Amino acid sequence: MQKEIRLRWLVVGALFSSIGMSFIWPLTTIYLHNRLGASLTKVGVILLFYSLANVVGSVLGGRLFDRRNPYYLTIGGILLSLITLGGLIINHGWPAFPIALIFLGLASGWTLTMVNSLGTTIHSRDGRYIFNMLYFAQNLGVVLGTALVGYVYSTSVTLLFAIAFALFVLFLIVVVQHYKAPAVTQPKVVSAKEKVRIKIPRPNQRIMLTFFFSLMVIWIMYTQWESNLSVYMTGMGIPMKSYSLLWTLNGGLIVVLQVFINWLGNYFSNLYLQVYAGIFFLAVSFVTLIFAKDYAHFTIAMIILTMGEATAFPAIPAIVNNLTPAAVKGKYQGMSNAWTSVGKAIGPLMGGIIIDQTSYTLLFIIAAATIMVILGLNVFVVTVNRRRVKTFK
Repeated sequence: MQKEIRLRWLVVGALFSSIGMSFIWPLTTIYLHNRLGASLTKVGVILLFYSLANVVGSVLGGRLFDRRNPYYLTIGGILLSLITLGGLIINHGWPAFPIALIFLGLASGWTLTMVNSLGTTIHSRDGRYIFNMLYFAQNLGVVLGTALVGYVYSTSVTLLFAIAFALFVLFLIVVVQHYKAPAVTQPKVVSAKEKVRIKIPRPNQRIMLTFFFSLMVIWIMYTQWESNLSVYMTGMGIPMKSYSLLWTLNGGLIVVLQVFINWLGNYFSNLYLQVYAGIFFLAVSFVTLIFAKDYAHFTIAMIILTMGEATAFPAIPAIVNNLTPAAVKGKYQGMSNAWTSVGKAIGPLMGGIIIDQTSYTLLFIIAAATIMVILGLNVFVVTVNRRRVKTFK
């Protein structure tokens, strides 16, 4: 038996999961508002609970990954998704759909944490390459899912949930067949006393806490692209399909950029500089939005945004992996996902308040300035602590 999971099967599992969820999240606002008659305020509350459930799934999944058998934990998360999606095939009205979204939020946070944490059990490949490939698969899934969801949605909502169900069945088959490796099912035994004695060095803790806080703040700003920017662009007379096309461009560019970043990794090993570059590009994308008055400028801003996320987001979990011992890797991968979900939960509401009280332009200025402050914070904390960090396999 293979001692560890083959990376290709972990990537395939991540791909099936991403495509399946990409059949759900793009339609939530439209379906709740247009089909089920929920007000936008009520939709916002539902999405907030979805994100909070995602946080709970991420934190709980990460902690259990370190204490229980990750093979069965991963299967459990997929089964929760399958039960929920099976219920939606039968009944996707009110209140079944919003209730199901909360369970899907819990399951998706759990499963994503499991996949990322399972990546830490693979030692035959460089950590940066592993997390780049997982990010590649997750975004390829978004490209494929979002490209198809509109056509399926217009045909049949029931069919849409059935396809998502089938994709998670495929994910389950991959897990059952290929994830039962000794590195997963027989993790290093750590006694309760040893766990109490496990102390992550303070420099490691400071860098990781800075990363987690940065993820939350960056995602608060990033979600403006996913929520409020659609209203801004359509208000300028740009059709909704053109806005949607930007996300197809986003996913396609991420796939291409991951190939380039993996190649660059052969010659360039400083992951911290990769994080700095990514955060800088994210800030520049909002600077571009300040002056964007036509579709070409929005396209340029999206390209810059994509360069930023494709550079920074895969590097952070790879660094967190290097900064944590084996006994708590799941916990900290879960925290990475949880802080991201907190940002996603706060972002649309905060952006809406700023827009209502001031303007879109001020929102973009605040976003750009805040992300630049986050960049400075990261450079300072890493510079002060990097020489004293302890790295782990």
